[in-house]
Amino acid sequence: MSGRGEEGAPVPGPRPEQAQVPERAQVPEPSSDRPAVTQLRLSAFAGHRGRTVELTPLTFLTGPSGSGKSTALRAYEALARLGAGAGLAEVFPDPLSCVPEGARPDAQRRRGFRIGCTADGPEGPVRLDIAVQADPELRIVGERLTAGGLVLLETALRDPGRPVVQAAWHTAGTSPVTRGPLPDDRLGTALLPLRVAGKTAGQRQVLAAAEQMVVALRSVFACDPRPAAMRTPVRFGGGRLLRDCGNLADVLWRTRAECARRHGLLMAAVRAGCAGPADDLLAERLPDGALRGLLDRGDGRRTDLRLLGDGELRYLALALVLLTGPGVLEIDRAGEVPDALQALTVVADGFDHCLDPRQSAELLRLAARMCERGHLRLAAAVSDASGLADVEGATVVELGV
Repeated sequence: MSGRGEEGAPVPGPRPEQAQVPERAQVPEPSSDRPAVTQLRLSAFAGHRGRTVELTPLTFLTGPSGSGKSTALRAYEALARLGAGAGLAEVFPDPLSCVPEGARPDAQRRRGFRIGCTADGPEGPVRLDIAVQADPELRIVGERLTAGGLVLLETALRDPGRPVVQAAWHTAGTSPVTRGPLPDDRLGTALLPLRVAGKTAGQRQVLAAAEQMVVALRSVFACDPRPAAMRTPVRFGGGRLLRDCGNLADVLWRTRAECARRHGLLMAAVRAGCAGPADDLLAERLPDGALRGLLDRGDGRRTDLRLLGDGELRYLALALVLLTGPGVLEIDRAGEVPDALQALTVVADGFDHCLDPRQSAELLRLAARMCERGHLRLAAAVSDASGLADVEGATVVELGV
């Protein structure tokens, strides 16, 4: 993969020196048997250039409006969706918004962006870097998967007239590499298990690194609770929480019956962050079969969740996300990998949006407690960083600096 550098380079590929895995001092590593993304790279993405974000079990992005907090998390979510097998057009419906501001097209009138990440786990640090062409047509024009300084997969666009990239992956057999075409609208790393036989030690190394990266990316749940969606009764479904938490009542119908201990923890959080008495949080089936959420006040009164304020609804949804497990969240988990070998990562933009100081403080304490126990990882953007200094184990990344 090649490019002309960041100045005016429309579709720069991952640079050769990225095959060298840098040391990341003072960054806690995840459990060795649970792959997790520990570094996000925004080489050339929207307003970011050459930005590296270290991700610990509890990471908060701060900075003034326009500093790129939401953009950074959007890149993280995009990598997660690509790792789960989503198509490029689905992940980037507006690809031109991802092109760095002021980027000039090259001689072929192409422009694009570059992002990447590192996943730590049993195979050590595994790096993934991709170069995406956004204009004149959307396609992945370069991808590199590396581990221990060794390039395990590398792709490049050879024939712009064909919807494929030429791929070369490590073999270490009679031939050092194996070559073949891969589609230009899918992440090649996620496709390797279908293309690599695993007959040689080199091929098995490729498969192990690819699996670690894919498991880390597929263990991500990006959420942005929308109070308007949460106020509408929902049909009975599978009880898996959606990104906007609009099916909160359906999930409460399931979780309240399945796990009394976690529901008890949720109620403790509700009492700490919501106004008035709270004896229970439950779902009720309406005559037409739909479900609505209710807050039981304990004196015969039940408050319909649609009557709660935006802050209370967002607080309830985020507390539920932090307290539940991957089986309740709408994520495409790696089914062939046991849950015990997967780490759940919650990505939340506007983590403190609409919350009052008491709710923010309670939610931060809950997040710190769950992350410290190893139940999940959290990467969140906050607008008010004043309370983060008191959050045990939190890493604060100031993007405006």
